Amino acid sequence: MTADPVTARGGHDHAAVRYGSDAELVAVAVPFLEAGLAAGQPTLVSLDPDRTELVRRALPPSAEVQYLAPGDVYARPAATIRSYRELMAGFVAEGAREIRALGELPRVEIDTSWDWWARYEAAVNHAYDDFPLRSICAYDTRTTPRHVLDDVARTHPFLASPGGGRLGNDGFVDPRAFLAGSRPMTPHPIQHTAPLAELVDPQPSAARRAVLDLAKTDLPAAEIDDLVLAVSEIVDNALRHGRPPVELRIWADADHVVVTVHDTGEGPGDPFAGLLPAGRHIGGRGLWIAHQVCGQVTLHRDETGFTARLTMGNAWLRRAAD
Repeated sequence: MTADPVTARGGHDHAAVRYGSDAELVAVAVPFLEAGLAAGQPTLVSLDPDRTELVRRALPPSAEVQYLAPGDVYARPAATIRSYRELMAGFVAEGAREIRALGELPRVEIDTSWDWWARYEAAVNHAYDDFPLRSICAYDTRTTPRHVLDDVARTHPFLASPGGGRLGNDGFVDPRAFLAGSRPMTPHPIQHTAPLAELVDPQPSAARRAVLDLAKTDLPAAEIDDLVLAVSEIVDNALRHGRPPVELRIWADADHVVVTVHDTGEGPGDPFAGLLPAGRHIGGRGLWIAHQVCGQVTLHRDETGFTARLTMGNAWLRRAAD
């Protein structure tokens, strides 16, 4: 670790705290928040109810902290980035010179959806750098898996310390390098069965029909419509920018639908594809749409090519975390 270099950089100061007790969390969180409040800075907290109450009790009753419900804030990574950017833009427009935020992912997201949240943690080093943000992401070492803590160390340039200090993190990996790397894709339980449909080089219209024909689920029609849109966009991306053959597979039951789109190319060249608006980046629009509407999006690169997995319906995720 290196000495605190915060004053040498602008934009997003992104730190993590890995705590093993409530006392450790309070020792880091309270001085950090109090410093922001004393300076009249917008100060945000998004923790689970028990930890929110812990922090609230440790702060003065008059503390003007904005508490955000983590289940609302951390629904989908791309939506979280969009909403935080809009919130911070409003603060800056009102004259804020610095913004402080303390947040923690809901445990169910860590346990069942970590892959795209790991990508989120890497991407926000870039996505929030337009704003004077100092943030701390909290992770409980008593319940957080080792592989998640390893990713936390790789995606945060700073480590928060008790009393409000910061240490430079020598384990930090450049976000572009982190996002460009290959990540594991744990099979969804339904993928251990035979797919209901397998299409090779389908046109988007055929992909849409296949999802509608085979999505025999109890999911709301609006979710199926969103999935149809996302699948159409991802298939179109693969045909235009990937390398043939493009293979579409669909699994479905009463609770969820899983679709994979695989081609033999290397995937999008933009490492932030899906998490940030596509702009002029080739092939980014479909992933951006999928990240906005799907229950989960997993991206995987290996020696066979690039796979995008789209999941709708999270009943299995909740059961897995219980």
